[in-house]
Amino acid sequence: MSYFSSDTPPLGAAQPRFLGAALYDDPSNGYRDSFASQNTQNTFRTAPSVVTSSVYALTNDTPQAEQSAAYRDDPNDPEYNSGSGQGGNSNSPRYLAEKRSAYAIPRVKSKRGLIIAGSILAAVIVLVAIVVPIYFVVIKPKSSSSNNSSGSPSSPTSTSTSSSGQPASDVVTGGNGSTITMEDGTTFTYLNPFGGTWYWDPQDPFNNNAQAQSWSLPLNQTFRFGIDKIFGVNLGGWLTTEPVSYAPALYQKYPTAIDEWTLSEAMAADTSPGGGLSQLETHYQTFITEQDFAEIAGAGLNFVRIPLPYWAIEVRSGEPFLPKTSWTYFLKAIQWARKYGLRINLDFHALPGSQNGWNHSGKFGSINVLYGPMGIANAQRSLDYIRILAEFISQPEYQDVVIIFGITNEPQGTPIGQDALSRYYMQAYNNVREASGIGEGKGPFISYHDGFLGLPQWAGWLPNADRTALDNHPYLCFDGQSSAPMSSYAQTPCTTWGATMNTSMNAFGFTAAGEFSNAVTDCGLYLNGVGLGTRYEGTYTPGTWPVMGSCTPWTDWQSWNSTMKSSIEQFALASMDALQNWFFWTWKIGNSSTSGVVESPQWSYQLGLQNGWMPADPRVASGTCANQGIWSPPLQAWQTGGAGAGQIAAAVTSSYTWPPAQISNAGAVSLLPSYTPTGTVATLPPPTFTYSSAHAVKTASAGDGWENPSDTASGMVGIASCSYLNPWVGTAPPPSPLCSSGAAARAVPAPLITPVPRHQS
Repeated sequence: MSYFSSDTPPLGAAQPRFLGAALYDDPSNGYRDSFASQNTQNTFRTAPSVVTSSVYALTNDTPQAEQSAAYRDDPNDPEYNSGSGQGGNSNSPRYLAEKRSAYAIPRVKSKRGLIIAGSILAAVIVLVAIVVPIYFVVIKPKSSSSNNSSGSPSSPTSTSTSSSGQPASDVVTGGNGSTITMEDGTTFTYLNPFGGTWYWDPQDPFNNNAQAQSWSLPLNQTFRFGIDKIFGVNLGGWLTTEPVSYAPALYQKYPTAIDEWTLSEAMAADTSPGGGLSQLETHYQTFITEQDFAEIAGAGLNFVRIPLPYWAIEVRSGEPFLPKTSWTYFLKAIQWARKYGLRINLDFHALPGSQNGWNHSGKFGSINVLYGPMGIANAQRSLDYIRILAEFISQPEYQDVVIIFGITNEPQGTPIGQDALSRYYMQAYNNVREASGIGEGKGPFISYHDGFLGLPQWAGWLPNADRTALDNHPYLCFDGQSSAPMSSYAQTPCTTWGATMNTSMNAFGFTAAGEFSNAVTDCGLYLNGVGLGTRYEGTYTPGTWPVMGSCTPWTDWQSWNSTMKSSIEQFALASMDALQNWFFWTWKIGNSSTSGVVESPQWSYQLGLQNGWMPADPRVASGTCANQGIWSPPLQAWQTGGAGAGQIAAAVTSSYTWPPAQISNAGAVSLLPSYTPTGTVATLPPPTFTYSSAHAVKTASAGDGWENPSDTASGMVGIASCSYLNPWVGTAPPPSPLCSSGAAARAVPAPLITPVPRHQS
């Protein structure tokens, strides 16, 4: 989320075309029931989605048959529920017809025939008694399933224990009302009124059969950008901390902490019992848990956006952050998202040096990416981290869960300049596509933040790029303040954001709101930062702000009446309809350690659900804005990886060579500190899943962290004979001389001409 230091709103608002109903079934028709929701103690296993599975081989002849014979969530389907048995499938006419054609009933003509038939039956029973155990103990563990539509490989399956050492449960799937047992042995009841089904089998940890809701595609089917709607929520404050999202347990304990940098320093200096930097891992363990993912699916949401900092990969000298640990919890997030059928937008939230100077970038203060004397060096390092993350999530084990990669959160485009930002974006595109395979439909959608330059500034940018998206963060609360009641904002999102989003879907391609909230004022604990006050009460610094009133009516949610709650819900519905594809900021806000309650209530989706100002079903937002001018699908084929994807014209790519010649507030790149590609590139470790096979415990294949073995370029590191400033230096003259004469030539590479992308039809 962003914290503006002026009253100038981000550019991009224009007169809207109103929005209409989204592409959903008429709710008046009712939503489909589901077998899983009726069978609250569900112990069945859903059929694997791959043509190589043994169950598939028994009941299907073609891949098309697999689609029609797969598990259905509609118990009223006559084809699958015409029999008298449980579950419908085993007694359906089609199922029985297939079995009868395969196993014809013998005609018995005499006692001799009965004896022969009995002997054959006995032999069959003996044979089955021998073959079935051999299959499940020996053959099946050696097979590998590819539980997604692209046929990507998965880990071996057999009897197993989970990575935490807990015994594997016989129950691997379930629906509404089923009991979930977490890794620590605690349980909760899965509540999902939308026909969603969870799936987790530690014997088969990359199975993608889970489905968040009956109307959201399961993970083993390809999400259709521009057709399927993104109903998402951010997990803000979890793996990248910031004061507003988790004030009580962290920031209020240390009065000097204003960002994760100073928080980390304060924790490391705290040698008392309960102190130390390990408190951050306790936060990772407790703030967001598996149950949150289950609740998100049960709230009708199908995506999570997870902010991740660069120190999940590594830190360098002088950087106080807890290194590599948050990556472990991102891996847990992938596992939990897979279990509940949720898809992930990986948001690279905090870059070395800071891309915006705000507290959520790691260090409050100055911009040092693409800006200032360390601007090029920090950008080089950031591009390495983008490459490393792209290599990991492009692996077949993860590509159907992590399907969007937001390469840089909220860079400040105005001071950086759109030219330098565009060149950086182009090079990031190359890195991601090199990792995932250009033109092959692999790897994530690449999401670019608009840099607060406004969506129209990116119209027509990078035509024919392979699967790119534009990210916008529309907030009202950081603009000029108003004492108008919440009810007066009922249609504001429609008239402020709707037309801009519609236009961008045509002019750029897929466009989504990576962040928005219900806040219309900047009231809230630490919302602007620690000790910075609020515009609404006239206490915000810097600047002079007129007093609008007290923030108490906007934060004392326990006193809100039904009118206030319904007004907030109306604003949320209008926002959802206007933005069309969105991620609310944020799922959860922690309690204040002084008051014991949430003090930024309009930012918490979970609190709104619990107290009646967020919709229990986000689909009801459809039509909140007037039924006219809504963008009509589909996107152009190349925008979703179809014909022409990746065929960027050479004239276009030559306009965005890397690096830029100039860096804002610093000058010529050739005169600035720069890194050289001679270092070792980090490889992110995969999770560990163990299973038992042939009386031995083995480790399931989880990938090696690097999808493209041909991507062998070295990492950006400093040159021993060169001088470098602190990456977080802010405004300072560059060191002189930068390097010895020999090293100077190596420090700044020649501009990279982006090659014409490879394409495989």
